[in-house]
Amino acid sequence: MTRARTTRPGTVRFVGGGPGNAGMLTCRAREVLAGNALVFADADVSTEVLALVAGDVPVPEELFDARRAEMDAAVAAEDKAEIKRLKTLPAPTAADVRPVLGEPAAVAKQLVAEAKKGHDVVRLVTGDPMTTDATVTEIAAVGRTVVPFEVVPGVAEATAVPAFAGIALGSGYVFADGRGKVDWAALVGSPGPIVLRTTGRHLAEAASNLAEQGLAAGTPVTVTCSGSLCAQKSADGTLATMAEVGRDMDGDLVVTIGKSAGERHRHQWWESRAMFGWNVLVPRTKAQSAEMSDRIAEHGAVPVEVPTIAVEPPRSPAQMERAVKGLVDGRYQWVVFTSSNAVRAVWEKFVEFGLDARAFSGVKIACVGEGTAARVRELGIQPELLPSGEQSSQGLLEVFPPYDDVLDPVNRVLLPRADIATETLAEGLTGRGWEIEDVTAYRTVRAAPPAAEIREMIKSGGFDAVCFTSSSTVRNLVGIAGKPHSRTLIACIGPRTAETAAEFGLRVDVQPDNASVLDLVDALAAHADQLREAGELPPPRRRARRR
Repeated sequence: MTRARTTRPGTVRFVGGGPGNAGMLTCRAREVLAGNALVFADADVSTEVLALVAGDVPVPEELFDARRAEMDAAVAAEDKAEIKRLKTLPAPTAADVRPVLGEPAAVAKQLVAEAKKGHDVVRLVTGDPMTTDATVTEIAAVGRTVVPFEVVPGVAEATAVPAFAGIALGSGYVFADGRGKVDWAALVGSPGPIVLRTTGRHLAEAASNLAEQGLAAGTPVTVTCSGSLCAQKSADGTLATMAEVGRDMDGDLVVTIGKSAGERHRHQWWESRAMFGWNVLVPRTKAQSAEMSDRIAEHGAVPVEVPTIAVEPPRSPAQMERAVKGLVDGRYQWVVFTSSNAVRAVWEKFVEFGLDARAFSGVKIACVGEGTAARVRELGIQPELLPSGEQSSQGLLEVFPPYDDVLDPVNRVLLPRADIATETLAEGLTGRGWEIEDVTAYRTVRAAPPAAEIREMIKSGGFDAVCFTSSSTVRNLVGIAGKPHSRTLIACIGPRTAETAAEFGLRVDVQPDNASVLDLVDALAAHADQLREAGELPPPRRRARRR
C-alpha cells in the first residue's frame, strides 16, 4: 500500500538585522537573506538591510539550483509523491517582504502556517532576536510545533549604537527596553552605564523614573537616533535635560546614561568623518552607482542615487557582431576602451557568442583611464596602455604610438563606444596613421525625471554636493531636474566633465588628479576637510536622509 506523503515543512529562521547598518550583518544573516523568498520584517528594520531582500533584487541562481537538485534526487529515487510535491511548488521568486502584524502569538502562528506549506521563512528583527522579549516569545511558540527553526544572532543595538556614537561601555553596562515594563531600581543600582531603547515620547517618563530611584540630575546622557547609519544623530545632555535633548528625534532611540556618555568625545569616529551628515547626489546609471555610493558612505555621507542616463544596446547588433568576429580573426592591432560601459558591452557579446578573454589574444588594449582599466582587469586582462597624465581621450592620444608599417602587422584600431561620443579620439588616432573602426557598442538614453522631492532638493540646496562622472551626466541632470543650487559643491571626474559643467554655469569645486570614481569621492572628502579646517563649513550638517 502506498501512503500519501505530507508536505515537509520549511524552516523558520529568526535573523538579527543588527543596529541598521548592513555592514554589521553576520555572514550567516546575509546568506539567509539572499537565499530566502519569504521575509517577515519588523517595521524598524532599516531600509539598508531591507534592500538585501527587496523585491527588485534578482532571484539568486542558488534557489533554482536547490530546486533542481531536489527534483533530480526525487527522480533518481522514483519518488512519485515527492516529484508531485516539487512540481506544485511555485517557482522561486525574488524576496517577498511582508510586515509583521499582531501580538507574538499571532505572528508565530503565521510563521508556522507558511512553513507548513513548505516555505522557508525568515523572521527579520532589529538587533539580536534573543534580546527582544516579543521575539523570544515568538521563538518559544514556534519551538512548540513540528516546524524546525534556527536563530541567527545579530549585533545588539545596546552595544553597537553607543559604539557608533563613540561611547565606551566597558563590561558592566545594563540594558532595558524603556517602552515596556522596566525595573528602574535595578538599573540605577547597577555600577556601569545604563542603555535604554526607547522613543521620543517615552524619554520624559524614563528620566522621571530614573530620578525617582535616586539617579543624579546631572548624570551625563547621550541620545542617538538612526544609530550606525549615515544619518545618525547624537545629542548630549544630562538626566534633567534628557527629554529636551531627544525631543526632535524620530523613530527608535538609544539612550546611554552614565559617566562614559560624557566622555564620548575621546572616542568619536563615526560622526567625525569628513562628510558626515551630508547628502551627496549621485547622478549615474543605476548599474554603475553602487561603487560610488559605497565610497561616499565610507566618508560619512548619505548617497542619493538619481539615474540620469540608461545604457541600452545599439539599435542594430550587426556592427558589434562584425567587430567581435574581427577580434577573433585577428583583424585589429588595438582595442581602445573609453568607458566601463564599452568594456561591458564587448564582454556581453563575448558571452553571447560563447567566447572568453582568450578572444583578446594578440590584441593590444588601451584604456582612457584607471576606472575603465579596472573593469578590463576584472576580466583577467592587463591593459597595455593608459594615459600617463590627464586621464581623458586627449591624455590617451598623447601617449598613443603612431602606426609603424614595419613593427605593426595590422593598422586597424577597434573603438567601441557610446552613440554620442565625441570625435576627438578617432580623429587623433587617424592622424597617427591608424585606420579606425568606430563601432557603436551601446546607446545612452536620458532617464525619466526624479521624484518631485529630489528635484526640489537639487534646486533649493538640499544636497551638499553632487558628483559628476561624465559630460552626459551633467547635461542629463540639468535636463531632467534643473541646475544644482549655487551652495552645492560640484565635483567633476575630469577636465571634459568640468568643461561641460562650466558651460551650464556651474562652479566646479573639486576635480581629482586621476579620473576615477573612487578618486573623485576621496577628493571631495579632502575638500570638505579643508573647508572645515578653514572655518568655512559649520559642524557636520544633519539634513541627511535615512539610509
